[in-house]
Amino acid sequence: MTVHLEVAEGVGTLRLDRPPMNALDVATQDRLKELAEEVTRRTDVRAVVIHGGEKVFAAGADIKEMQAMDHAAMIVRSRALQDSFSAVARIPKPVVAAVTGYALGGGCELALCADFRIAADNAKFGQPEILLGLIPGAGGTQRLSRLIGPSKAKDLIFTGRMVKADEALSLGLVDRIVPAAEVYDEAHTWAAKLAQGPAIALRAAKESIDTGLETDLETGLAVERNWFAGLFATEDRERGMRSFVEEGPGKAKFL
Repeated sequence: MTVHLEVAEGVGTLRLDRPPMNALDVATQDRLKELAEEVTRRTDVRAVVIHGGEKVFAAGADIKEMQAMDHAAMIVRSRALQDSFSAVARIPKPVVAAVTGYALGGGCELALCADFRIAADNAKFGQPEILLGLIPGAGGTQRLSRLIGPSKAKDLIFTGRMVKADEALSLGLVDRIVPAAEVYDEAHTWAAKLAQGPAIALRAAKESIDTGLETDLETGLAVERNWFAGLFATEDRERGMRSFVEEGPGKAKFL
């Protein structure tokens, strides 16, 4: 398998394993979708880390495989490509990308599907599809512009240039930079902390934010309002408020 799932401390790690550069071929895309749907279902997985290993996150799509596809084949495949990445983006639990080395093309688009990106000091990001006469096709034109703004996204997509970790941080493309040897541990620690939180409330927060970014303010507020009221029917809400009243803030245990 080109992607493996490992579960520990309530955290499911989706680990890319297609040496040497974790090129995202059709089989890897399909496997990502399969495992994203699995971690969505599993109650023992409360947060997720996406990791490519110590040397590279993912250097993009498998160009040789794509070169053999004609227009008709890509009309069919492009939907499945987007669906596999959207399955990751729609995981209703906190997701963090632990990025070392290259995150280019589809690799950058996969990192964009996470809620939080921790990058190694040697990481490099980019959407170089324009250099192939293409545009990003796995969500890059949409998720990148939503994350860093349209002007900055156009700079990266129009030029196809790579940015190092420090520039990616200044652009808002990554959230934290750490030494390469610490990337996975940092991501897992962050995810494990969130895994101890109230699962339904975290799902509500993620869905409210993501839906709100895709719609108008009034619709977003309605989604928030419905989730907010609905959470009053959960045991976690009862536990959290009881703990606050009896013990003070921040001491509730949700597991």
